[in-house]
Amino acid sequence: MPRTNFNELLDAGSHFGHLKRKWNPAMAPYIFTEKNGIHIIDLNKTVVKIDEAANALKQIAKSGKKILFVATKKQAKDIVAEKVKNVNMPYVTERWPGGMLTNFATIRKAVRKMATIDKMATDGTFNNISKKEKLQISRVRAKLEINLGSIADLTRLPAALFIVDISKEHIAVAEAKRLNIPTFAIVDTNSDPNLVDYAIPANDDASTSIALITGIITKAIEEGLSERKVDKETATEEKEGAKTTGDASNMADGEQFKSASDEDGAKKAAPAGRKRKTVAEKK
Repeated sequence: MPRTNFNELLDAGSHFGHLKRKWNPAMAPYIFTEKNGIHIIDLNKTVVKIDEAANALKQIAKSGKKILFVATKKQAKDIVAEKVKNVNMPYVTERWPGGMLTNFATIRKAVRKMATIDKMATDGTFNNISKKEKLQISRVRAKLEINLGSIADLTRLPAALFIVDISKEHIAVAEAKRLNIPTFAIVDTNSDPNLVDYAIPANDDASTSIALITGIITKAIEEGLSERKVDKETATEEKEGAKTTGDASNMADGEQFKSASDEDGAKKAAPAGRKRKTVAEKK
C-alpha cells in the first residue's frame, strides 16, 4: 500500500515546479505538463519514488545506522528540525560546514571542543579565569552549538543523506558522492535527479510539500527503529529461553545420572547381603 496518494500531494502543492526557462532537461521524465510558464510535476511518479525512498531508509534505520538530514533553506529548516528530532537522527539546518563528510575527523574535534567547554563550566574551571576569557569561550560555545549542536551524537559517518533542494546543498551531494554514501532528496524541476541515488520529484520550495514528504520519510524511519527494537527483544527472549531449556536439560541429566548411580549401588549392595545371609545359615 502506498505511503501517500495523489490527492495528498496535490493539496500540499507538491506538483508545482519552477518556471519553464529554469528547468533542467534531466527532469523531463517527471514532468507532466506546462501551465502558464510553470512546469507541473507528475505526482503519480512522485508517489512511487516516495515509496522506494521510504522503504530503503526504513531498512537503513532498522540496521541501526544513522541518516543525516540536510535542509538549510529558510522554509525547510524548522520543519525538518522538528520532525527529525522525533526519530533521534542528526540534521544540519544552519549551514553546511565544508568538509563535514570528507574531513569528518576535524568536525569531530570541534564537537569534542564543545564538550570540553561544557566540562569547564561544571568542574569549576570557569571560576579561575577572567570575565573576558569566560565571555569569549561562551561565544565560541554558542557558535559551535548553532553549527554542530544537532550532529553532536554523530560519532561516525552517516549511512545515508536525506536532502531538501540539491541545488542549494550541492556541496553535501558532492561530498556524499565522493564517499559513496547513498543520497535521498526532494528534487525540483530545476535540478538534476541523476546526482542522487533516490530522487523524489516534488516542489522543494513550498513548506507544505516539504512537511508532507519529510513526515512520510521520518515515519518510515520510525517504523524501522521500532522493528529493530522488537527484533532485539525477541532475540533476547529466545536467548533466555535457550538458556532456561539448557539449565533444565542439565538438571534432568543430573537427576538421571544420580538415579542410575543409586541403582548401581543397590545392585552392588544386594549380593553382599545375600552372601552374609548364606554364611549365617551355614553356622
